[in-house]
Amino acid sequence: MKLDSVLPSLSTSESATPNSDLPQEVKLEVQDVSDSFPAVTSEPAQVSISSNPDVCLEQKGLSQKHWAVFASTFVTIFLAEIGDKTQIAVLLMTAESHNPWIVFAGAGSALIATSLLGVLLGRWLASRIDPRTLERVAGGILLAISVALVWEVLG
Repeated sequence: MKLDSVLPSLSTSESATPNSDLPQEVKLEVQDVSDSFPAVTSEPAQVSISSNPDVCLEQKGLSQKHWAVFASTFVTIFLAEIGDKTQIAVLLMTAESHNPWIVFAGAGSALIATSLLGVLLGRWLASRIDPRTLERVAGGILLAISVALVWEVLG
C-alpha cells in the first residue's frame, strides 16, 4: 500500500464545519486619496462587513421603537390590572394563606402564562389577517362590551 493512496485526515487547523475557520467579521478601510484629486475632498470612510447576522441587529441593542412598545404595553396592562377582580383575588389569597411570596409567584406565573397565550394568538392572527382589520375587530368587541355594561347599569 502506498502512502499517497491514503486519504488525509483532518489536521488541527482544519475543521469539520465548512467555513468555520473564516473570520466572523471582515473590516475594510478606504484610504484617503484626496491628494491625488485636489478638487474632490472626502473624509476617510470605514466599511464593516460582517458574516454574523446577529451583528446586524443594531449591535444586539434595543431601539427606541422597542422601548416605546415595551412602555406602552407595560402602562396599558398595569392600568388595566389595578383594582380588577384578579388583584382582589390575590389580596384575599394572601390574607388567607399568610404566605405572600407564594401567592405572588403563583399570580405572576398565571399572568405570564395568559400574556404568553395572548402574544402567541396575536402573532398567529397577525400572520393571517391584516393588522388594521384586527384593530377594528378588537375595537368593535370592546365597544360592544362597553355598551352591554352601560345597558346593564341603566336597565
